[in-house]
Amino acid sequence: MAQYTKHPVSAPPTAPERESTGHLMLRGYVILVLFVTFAHSAVYNLLGIEGAAITLAVFTLATLGMGIPMLARNRPQPFRWRRLPWTALGYAAFALVSVAWSQWREPTLITWFLLASVTVNGLFIAHVLTWHEIVRALSSAFKWILGLSLAIELWVSLVLHGPLLPNFVALPDGKIDPQWYWVRDNLFDGGRIQGIVGNANLLAIISLFAIITFGVLFAARARWRTTLALWMLLAAYFLFRTASATALACAAAVAVVLAVALLMRRARTPGARTRIYVVAIGGTVIAALGVWLLREPLLGLLGRSSDLTGRSDKIWTKVLARAGEHPIFGNGFSSPWIPTDPAFDEWITDHGITVFHAHNMWLDVLLQLGVVGVVLMAVVYGTLLWRSWFFAVDRPRWDLDGERPFSPLTLLPSLFTVVLLVQGFSESTPIMLWGWMLVVLLSFKLKSVPLVGVGERDLLFERGARQRRVP
Repeated sequence: MAQYTKHPVSAPPTAPERESTGHLMLRGYVILVLFVTFAHSAVYNLLGIEGAAITLAVFTLATLGMGIPMLARNRPQPFRWRRLPWTALGYAAFALVSVAWSQWREPTLITWFLLASVTVNGLFIAHVLTWHEIVRALSSAFKWILGLSLAIELWVSLVLHGPLLPNFVALPDGKIDPQWYWVRDNLFDGGRIQGIVGNANLLAIISLFAIITFGVLFAARARWRTTLALWMLLAAYFLFRTASATALACAAAVAVVLAVALLMRRARTPGARTRIYVVAIGGTVIAALGVWLLREPLLGLLGRSSDLTGRSDKIWTKVLARAGEHPIFGNGFSSPWIPTDPAFDEWITDHGITVFHAHNMWLDVLLQLGVVGVVLMAVVYGTLLWRSWFFAVDRPRWDLDGERPFSPLTLLPSLFTVVLLVQGFSESTPIMLWGWMLVVLLSFKLKSVPLVGVGERDLLFERGARQRRVP
C-alpha cells in the first residue's frame, strides 16, 4: 500500500520567477520609444515641428538618463564595448566630421543630432532587452500604430466626413493638393489609406514589418495566437489598401528569402546547402531580369510610371549632378534634407512640395558623404545581412549538442534587413530615423548575442529563461 512520505525525492514546487516592476516599466518605455520612432510623422502631424523636436529631445535625454547609470552599475549586464557596431558608429562619426566641408552646415548639425538620437536608442534597446523582449516590444509598437491608424481612419470617415490636415488645421476654401492631408478620407471609397502616420508608403512598410513580427511570434507559439492572427489580417489589409509598389516588392523579396531560409534549415549536408544556394541565386537573377524587362507593364498594373513616378527624371538626375561636384567626401550630411534651408528649398519639388530625400538611400549617401560614405554604408549593410542570414539558417550551438531546434525568432533580423535593402532602392528611410535605428539595434544585438535561447542574463548568451549565478 502506497504511503505518503515527508521526504520526497524531488524538490517542492516553486512559483516561477517574475519580472521586476522596474523591468516591466523599462519594457513599456522601449515600446513607447519604438512607437514614437516608427510613427514619427504622426508626432509631427500632431504636435508640429517644435513639438516633434521636443519629443525627440525628451526621449533621448530619458534614454541617456537611464542608460548611463546602468552602464555604471553593469545593469542588467556589463556593456559589451567590443561588440559595438563600429562601422555604423564610424558612419555616424564621419557624418559629424562632414560639417567641416558641408555645403549646408546648419542642416548637417540638426540632422546629425537626429541620427545620434536614434543611434543611442538603438544601442540602448539592444543592451537592455533580450531577443524575445525585443520582438515582443516591436509587436506591441506595431499594434499601437495599426490600431490607431484604423481608429483615425474610421473617425475621419464616420465623424468628420472629410479629409484631415496636420495639426487639426481647418480646411481652407477651394481645392488643395491631397499630398497636404494627414488623412484623406479614403477608407470607404477605395483610395489609398494613410493611417495615423499620414503616408501610404510608410504605413505599408510598417504593415509589412508587423506581418513579419506577428508571424514569427505565431510560429514561436506565443500566447494569444488567435489575437496575433487577427492583427496579421489587419496588417495585410493595410498593406493591400496602401497600394505601395515598394512595399509589395519588399513583400515578394521577403517571401523568397523566407522560403530559402526554411529550405536551408532542412538541408542536412553542405552539398544540399550548396545546391539550394545555386538554385536560389540563379532563380533570383532570372526573376530580377524578367522584372526589369517587364517593368513598364508591371508598374502600370500598380498605377506607376516606368520612371518610378518621376524618381529617375525629377530626382535622381539632379542628385547625381550635385553629387558629382564633390564625389569623394560628399557635400555634407543631411538626412533628411531640411526643406526650408536655401540649399534644398524648391531644389526638387513634387506636387509643389520640396522633396526631403533622394528616394534612393545609395544616391542620398553619395550626395552627402561621397564614395567614402557609400563604402561605409555598404559595409554596414553587408555585415548586417551576413550575420542575420547565418543567424537564421545555422542551428543554434554553444556546446557539442548539434540537434537543438531552430527558433522562429531568428528569422526576423534577416527578413527586416531584406525589407530595408529593397526599400532603399526607392526610399532613403533605411539610412535615417527608424530605418537607421533598426540597423544599429540589429547589428549590435547580433554581434553581442548571436543565439536565441542562450542567455544574456548570465553574461554568456541568451538562454530564454533567466539564469541564476552560482556564488
